Amino acid sequence: MKAMSNKSKIVFLSTFPPTQCGIATYTQDTIKGITDVFGKSITCEICELVDKPKANPTQAYTLNTKNKEEYTKVAQQINKDKLVKLVHIQHEFGLFGGNYGDYLLDFLNEVKKPLTYTFHSVIPNPNDELKTFVKLLLSYSNSVFVMTNQSKEILMRDYDIKDEIITCVSHGTHIVIYETPQQAKEKFDIQDRKVLSTFGLLGEGKNIETGLYALPKIVENTPNVLYLIIGKTHPNLIKDGVDAYRDKLEGIVKELKLENNVRFINQYLDTDELLDYLKATDIYLFTSKDPNQAVSGTFSYAMSCACPIVASKIPHTREVLTPDSGILVDIGNVDQFSEAAIKLLSDDKLREEMGINAFRKTRASSWENAAITHMNTYKELFESQLEVKYTYPSIQLKHIKKLTTDLGIIQFSKISIPDLDSGYTLDDNARALIALCMHYKLTQDKDDLAYILIYLDFIIRCQQPKGNFINYVDQENREHVEQNAEVNLEDSNARAIWALGTVVSNGDILPEAITKKATKCLLNSLKWAENIQSPRSIGFATKGLYLYHTAIPNLYVAAIINKLNAKLLSNYEIHASSDWKWFENYLTYGNGILPESMLYAYLTTNKPIYKKVALDSLDFLMSKMFTDKNFKVISNNGWLHKGSEANEYGEQPIDVAYTIQTLNSFYNAFGTPEYKNKMKMAFNWFLGKNHLGQIMYNPVSGGGYDGLEKENVNLNQGAESTVCFLTARLLMENLKISEIKVIPLMKNRSDIAINS
Repeated sequence: MKAMSNKSKIVFLSTFPPTQCGIATYTQDTIKGITDVFGKSITCEICELVDKPKANPTQAYTLNTKNKEEYTKVAQQINKDKLVKLVHIQHEFGLFGGNYGDYLLDFLNEVKKPLTYTFHSVIPNPNDELKTFVKLLLSYSNSVFVMTNQSKEILMRDYDIKDEIITCVSHGTHIVIYETPQQAKEKFDIQDRKVLSTFGLLGEGKNIETGLYALPKIVENTPNVLYLIIGKTHPNLIKDGVDAYRDKLEGIVKELKLENNVRFINQYLDTDELLDYLKATDIYLFTSKDPNQAVSGTFSYAMSCACPIVASKIPHTREVLTPDSGILVDIGNVDQFSEAAIKLLSDDKLREEMGINAFRKTRASSWENAAITHMNTYKELFESQLEVKYTYPSIQLKHIKKLTTDLGIIQFSKISIPDLDSGYTLDDNARALIALCMHYKLTQDKDDLAYILIYLDFIIRCQQPKGNFINYVDQENREHVEQNAEVNLEDSNARAIWALGTVVSNGDILPEAITKKATKCLLNSLKWAENIQSPRSIGFATKGLYLYHTAIPNLYVAAIINKLNAKLLSNYEIHASSDWKWFENYLTYGNGILPESMLYAYLTTNKPIYKKVALDSLDFLMSKMFTDKNFKVISNNGWLHKGSEANEYGEQPIDVAYTIQTLNSFYNAFGTPEYKNKMKMAFNWFLGKNHLGQIMYNPVSGGGYDGLEKENVNLNQGAESTVCFLTARLLMENLKISEIKVIPLMKNRSDIAINS
């Protein structure tokens, strides 16, 4: 028998697929977002709203909304389940029986669980009866979600609802891998067409005829245009098998002789296929004719797929569609629709810019980010304090593989499209080599070996006769002397040593030919490594040398570790004071590598001073990054200088990943639970526990976003951020499955033995 789950439950009152309606899909996607982000500790159940008895109910609860008696009965059933911590009602007036749907009051009077609503309709200028009813609904809850700021303003202005009980969460969107329409069209063999599209359950409110009547002028300007009308007719509109609305649209197509320029896709598409069509769209036509439509999911989805948009003026589009991402036109104005479409079709650059701007704007409203916003409100409503844990996303290598050519991993990415002009760096290939070795150790996936070899060969290709390395190679495999001269190469050179040491330390599982190459390259670098000066470079090199030394004990390598860390120790003794236990007068990037270097020096030499400085400096660093159960990255906006307050904003994934790596090394060495707990707190930064409450990765591809700024996430997914996210995720996987079986070396700081 299957074990019963004891996770806390949230029950959603809503329609639900296979019912075909916007609220059903919205609820399904909301629940998927919550499950993807918080499924470790929260489970969602459905109380399905139906309009007639259901023969074989498939959900936890079913409510026949036409039967007044069922409202009390279903509330009593929910009350009996102690694991139910919250009821979330997806509210639309037409969903419930009675006047304004007032049968719902019977449920509200009986249910004993905390409540919240999502208002899918917020009607401006209500009459007294409607206003009184809405206020009565909220008297049972003191919490409501709306999807636009305008809806929030209407509730406050027209219904006297207090600001503090309203949570504004944008209509959720699906995260996609960005690609240009030309790339996306290949899936449908329509590369030679300029594509207009619209989608959704068809009905009079969609006003598709406006798009059709605008089309002849558009075709005159752009003969190869193809207008895709995607979606089935709303089931409620098909009477006795007659689809009058679609018949009407097909009649307009014939009348205007548009058969070669219009394609009906009369299907209820699965999400992935729908998103593919939207990615292949050059212009999305949003033709709705309801001036009071508060929100449109179809409009949100189109923006999230980087569609430039020509849209009717409804509250949602007026609020969201700025001139840099589309064109607003009057409802039903055929001439304005055609003129706007022609303007965009005539300017490829403008369309691309608008599409990218639309894409960037909607990342904050992904279903994952919407889940985080929901949960922040839910936690205030739960009657008892619940520990809500993040669920780790699956490990994805799609974006790393996309960034990798036969030569190496490309440095930068424009959103998710590799920027070949940015070339290749030693830094990034060293990081990628470390990450792929970790992935191979975890999975034994033979496909990893080809990538390991590419990154290793890049490092070897960069090595110079004296053992040092160049850092930059362009896309045509040429070295640029000026770029390799003007950059401080110590860090990148030292990272190469770290990567080579990682390969050697995995010699028991990697092919001998690979480890031999790495060993030879590392040994050739030792003469150079002896003379490293900068603190972080010492740290990176020490890590690689330590990994090499643990696999192949070598007195010369041990001597270099001691020599380098004596310099680092000298730095510490010069700069440290009672309230500043650090190696420099400032904290910049990748700080964790410095205490970690001291740790490896201790494990190599058994000198107590290295142990003391390792622990003291780590404690100091953690005090600056972990406060009040929160984790905050040292800002790259001026860094943190001795005697100064920390700057805010400007946080990079590399610092999160290095923090996790450092804590992992100390946890492996000392077994201190605090280090493991802090690793989890730091990793949660990627999962949305940051000041914007947004995820810092693309869950579809594994791409890592380049940075967290004051008001936005930098959505470019370059090699550094992507590899850093993967490295952190792999470390958390190792922690989760206890694959790294470590015998703690120290139960407390006064009793420590050498790791043999």
